[in-house]
Amino acid sequence: MKKAIGKALLRLMGWRSESVIPQDLKKFVLIAAPHTSNMDFFLALPTLWAWDIKGHYLIKKEHFWWPFSWFLKKTGGLPVDRSKDNKEFVDDLKKKLQEADRMSILFTPEGTRSYAKKWKTGFYRVAHSLNVPIVLAYADYKKKLVHVGETLVPSGDLEADLEKLEAYYSNVVASFPDKFNNKFYIRG
Repeated sequence: MKKAIGKALLRLMGWRSESVIPQDLKKFVLIAAPHTSNMDFFLALPTLWAWDIKGHYLIKKEHFWWPFSWFLKKTGGLPVDRSKDNKEFVDDLKKKLQEADRMSILFTPEGTRSYAKKWKTGFYRVAHSLNVPIVLAYADYKKKLVHVGETLVPSGDLEADLEKLEAYYSNVVASFPDKFNNKFYIRG
């Protein structure tokens, strides 16, 4: 039922979605970029449903007010307190992913809808420490396409892997292109 609802919602909004996630992939970290608009959430959720992607997504704690908090929790939302050092939170995410049979955790590495000088790397630390792949997703506003599926297996060389991600996302058109820094990897 969720799959049909997800696909119908995307069609109603005039968007297409495609997924190339390997069928046997049960646990992974999912990243979505660019993230420059609230609309990204309304594309992400039906896409997760349409492709039967089980898991959770991170959203700032300020969005958890009643009655919206009920909806967020029911759909897999996990509140993030961005004012804190989230080492404990990241450890909880790792434990949750480790104990599940089938699960993903969706990160927006920019951490904000505003222009970000560099990406946050919690997604990478979680994936690398649990030896799970990072599945790449984007919403291209020019093509009206949500794409999910290429995978990056963390090599342990954060700089080299961030360079690969930077190249992958460099031509994706954000909702607000001036808010997306496609040179998010700070060298040196």
